[in-house]
Amino acid sequence: MSSRTDTTTGDVVTDTPERPRRALPLSWAWSLVRLDVTGVAFGALFFCLSLTPSLLPRDWLFQGLIGGLNGSIGYGIGVFLSKMLTRFVLRGRPWRAMSRRALYACKVGIVALAIGASVLMLIPAAAWQRQVSAEMGLPGPDTLGYLRVLVVATLVGAVCVAVSRLVLDTIKTLARWLIRRWRLSDEMALLIGTAVVVVLLITLINGVLLQGFLAGASRVFQPQNTTTRAGVSQPTAPERSGSPTSFAAWDTLGYQGRNFVATGPDAGELERVNGRPAREPIRVYAGLQTAETDEQRIAVVLSELERTRAFDREVLVIVPTTGTGWVNPVAARAVELMYNGDTAMVAMQYSYLPSWISFLGDQQKSMEAGRMLIDAVQRRWAQRPPAQRPKLLLYGESLGSMAGQAAFSWLPDIADKGFSSVLWVGPPNASPLWAAITERRDPGTPEVQPRYDGGRTVRFSQGNNPAGIARDTAAPWQGTRVLFLQHSSDPIVWWTPDLLTDRPDWLSEPPGHDRTASMRWYPIVTFWQVSADMTNAASMPGGHGHNYGESVLDGWAAVAPPPGWTADDTERIRAALRASAKVNGSEY
Repeated sequence: MSSRTDTTTGDVVTDTPERPRRALPLSWAWSLVRLDVTGVAFGALFFCLSLTPSLLPRDWLFQGLIGGLNGSIGYGIGVFLSKMLTRFVLRGRPWRAMSRRALYACKVGIVALAIGASVLMLIPAAAWQRQVSAEMGLPGPDTLGYLRVLVVATLVGAVCVAVSRLVLDTIKTLARWLIRRWRLSDEMALLIGTAVVVVLLITLINGVLLQGFLAGASRVFQPQNTTTRAGVSQPTAPERSGSPTSFAAWDTLGYQGRNFVATGPDAGELERVNGRPAREPIRVYAGLQTAETDEQRIAVVLSELERTRAFDREVLVIVPTTGTGWVNPVAARAVELMYNGDTAMVAMQYSYLPSWISFLGDQQKSMEAGRMLIDAVQRRWAQRPPAQRPKLLLYGESLGSMAGQAAFSWLPDIADKGFSSVLWVGPPNASPLWAAITERRDPGTPEVQPRYDGGRTVRFSQGNNPAGIARDTAAPWQGTRVLFLQHSSDPIVWWTPDLLTDRPDWLSEPPGHDRTASMRWYPIVTFWQVSADMTNAASMPGGHGHNYGESVLDGWAAVAPPPGWTADDTERIRAALRASAKVNGSEY
């Protein structure tokens, strides 16, 4: 304490020192993270929306990743709106500011409400996930274990916000330098700084990170391409590529190519299943190491077709592959069983990478490879007299479907090139022909199962069960037959960047056979939900997600049935496929 004399009154005044204010614990913690309250509110809203159901079930880890990403995006939107409101609406206008105590109470209330809503929302979220899991025939998560979502989401959101702040701080630092160096206005300096940082980020992501990721992924997956699955050995039958008489050496076919040519039914198995003499099926394949260029690999394929006398068979099936060169063993085995081995199948590898990496990194490569294979084989087929040509069939699954569609400008081209039957399974949303037909579908038909031109040439089926496919393809179907199998729960089919801002028709229509009616579209949020669904789409049980199981048999029976084929024949082949699955395991 100290004393002083008031010069105006002459009285002695004792001064009491002012007590320092103690920072409240919550205020101190808040000052460390420097979170914007409006951003927190929007972040919590986006996090809660991300917990709503989508196409496929998500475990707590995946949900945490998606929740954290969406929450950070919501936080950024909230911060932006808050600054815009302050700058352009409230600035310069008479309004009564809240007291410090009231403002503090408001912030605490908003934060508490955001946390409480996020925690409570996890309870119905776990129930939604059990509902979606039940659609797939899978067990769902328990509510208590699902609370881990919040921990993962918080960590992911914190990392995203920290990276965003680093970018903003870089822009501000550059703007301050421009102001000092060139004496620019604040607005111009911020504009230039933002443009420079954005350009650098795009260059870094597209030119360095993406290319580095693709190169690294290629180095990771290339060694696997040189391995051979346990139990797979070099074929000896001359009808197979990789055999001692083949122009395509066994050790050049790649992992998936060796699986393709060394497995499948032989003539003996076909005779046992069909009860009559069978032919040895022809399987032709060229791997990335079979030749140095696509043109040289095509030449090897054509030589293999001539060597094996593939053009003398009843059907010739062209199969554009997925990223790693995979051919669906069920699709191959099914058509060989149906035609009792009087078949030839041809495929070619164009990448070491899994389909999802090929799809993100280089779609054009897959489409160009598919177009080259189809055009080359079709031209060689067309050189034979019409009476000596086999039926020309085309099969494609996932990225292989997209690659196959690249060979045709429009639907009539399929018939013009002589194809009698086409089966495309799980086509990616970016597939050119699929997208065009779906966009031009007959009025009143749903996007999830459209009808085009009354189903004269092309038809769609959700492919969930034999009865459904038979129903969708039962009407008279003359001439070339094209069938798309697409599950309503397959994110590969329904994912598109447009989900960020536009609600698709399939989310405003009644849900398909295995999509929960609880799914709703929310801007930005649904895009990331379906993106996450893509990562485990192939691991769903057969008939759901991107796993089409034995429905490809029913697809073949619909578009390319042998003469006199009946439903009983289809069930006989189905039983043979299931028996093979028990013996061969992963091949089925």
